[in-house]
This record gives sequence, C-alpha cells and structure tokens, in this order.
Amino acid sequence: MKKKILRRVVAVGTTALIAVGAMAMFAGCTTSNNPEVTITYTFNGEDYKVDYILSRVDAPRTVQHFIELADAGFYDGLVVHDYQDSTICSGGYRLVDGELVEVDYLSEVRRLEEEQNITFTQSVWADEARTIPLYSVYGEFSANGVEQENGREYTHSQGALVMYYTDKGAGNEQVWVQRADGGADNDGEEYQQLGYEYNSTTSLFYTFTGESRTEADSTYCVIGKAKNYADQMTDGLLAAIQEYEDQLDDENETFTTSLTNQKLNTYDYFRSIQTAGLTADYETPLNMPIIIKSVEVTKY
Repeated sequence: MKKKILRRVVAVGTTALIAVGAMAMFAGCTTSNNPEVTITYTFNGEDYKVDYILSRVDAPRTVQHFIELADAGFYDGLVVHDYQDSTICSGGYRLVDGELVEVDYLSEVRRLEEEQNITFTQSVWADEARTIPLYSVYGEFSANGVEQENGREYTHSQGALVMYYTDKGAGNEQVWVQRADGGADNDGEEYQQLGYEYNSTTSLFYTFTGESRTEADSTYCVIGKAKNYADQMTDGLLAAIQEYEDQLDDENETFTTSLTNQKLNTYDYFRSIQTAGLTADYETPLNMPIIIKSVEVTKY
C-alpha cells in the first residue's frame, strides 16, 4: 500500500496549562500536567525521534498507563503492524522470522513486574473484589461516560498520539473500573461496573497522520500530540517511506503486505473473547519494517 504524503504547515494552538495543586510522586519524579515522551522509529537504517507532549488533564489514567509501559521497556523492539493512510499503528506485535506475531500482553507485563520489581497501576479488574487485575486501562472518552466540561487539550488532529483497543465483538463481558474522578460524577462511587470493550485498552497506540477525525474522539483516547511532526514525521519518517516506495523496481510492488483475517485477542483474559473468531486486516511493512526502537519518557 502506498501512502500519500501531505506536506503542510500545522498550526499549533496555544493550550492553557492547568496548575497542579499538589505535587505527586511518579517513578521517583515529580509529575506535571504535560509529561513528554520521545518515540524513536527506525526505518531503513535511520532513526526518527518524534517528541510528543501528553495531557494528564485529558486522560490521567491512560497517560500514566502509557508512561509505565514505556518506562518498563515494553515497547522496545515492537513494530508498526498496520500502516494506513491516516494511522501508523503499533504497540502489540513483533516480527519473528519475517512473520507478524502478537505479543502475549498479560504474560509480558507480569514478567516485567517480576523481573524489574515494579507494580503497574491498575484501573480495571475482572471481579468486584478487585482481586483479578486486567492490566488494561479505564476508557477516558465520552462513550465510556467520561466528559471534559472545558473540552480536551488534544483531539484527532495531525500528529495526535492515540491509545486504542481491538474489537471485542458482541459479547457482554463486564469489568470493574476505578474512575479517574474519584466518583465525583458517579454519585460518589469511585468503582463502577462497565462493559469490557471500552475498558480493554492495553498497549496498542497509533500516531494520527490525517488532518482530522473528531468523530473518533468519543471512542478512543487521545493522550497527546507530536511537537516536531513536520520535522520528524512529514520531512522525516514519512518522506523516507515515500522515497523507498519510489525506488521499488516493480510498479506493482508495494511497501506493505496485506495481511487479511489476522486473529485478534489471542491472549485476552476472557476465554469467550479469545474464541470469538474476531479478525482484522492489516497493511504491514514486512520487507522493510518500521521498528519502535524505544519509547523514552523525557518529562514526567
């Protein structure tokens, strides 16, 4: 699949920062409303360092979840598994002997906890007693009952960093969640039973490369936006991909391989979802992969 590169000047709106009332401790560092991460993408022997500014105001639980995974090295060495016209998706697959292989997310995060002597923050459990953590994150978007009275800092505009989840089908699995508002908008009840799908985000994320997709803001959590998109994406990674495509010998040869009917949710906690037969179609760079070399937190 060939992807059209749009070169444009992106106007960056000025967003007022909300002062933090109390300084919390996270990973040994003081935290801010707008932490920052650098995702290093490796393509064709070159590194492209995309800097993202995140928003704890929009999505405190999801931002913390992403940062904890990054600090643990979860993302290092994973690949872009789906390269579309407006999304570059990663966070859940490796290449093994040229084949796309889904990461066993639950086993991996438990291994990291044990080996690194860390504890991931939980916000979703399989049971009311909260004894079975799912290591997914509470869905901080309107379809899951989370509203931002003053609007969101970041939406689906070019350069948005978005965490997403896979299709969970028509099942009715329920989970218990810890609300980020402490229950302020839920009659004081901090814990609540909700449907699983909207609260099933684990590690998958994408960078949005289109112009706008605001309708997706209600069902997926935008956690931040690239600061140096023009330099490291438009004129960097995306331009390098375009150049690679232009040099392909066969006009029918494409940068990506169409992988159809890829099984989803192989390692999901719920057996009913594992066996639901859900699939997705991917456009995957196999011959010249895009590798997530690292995700580094540069400001907490």
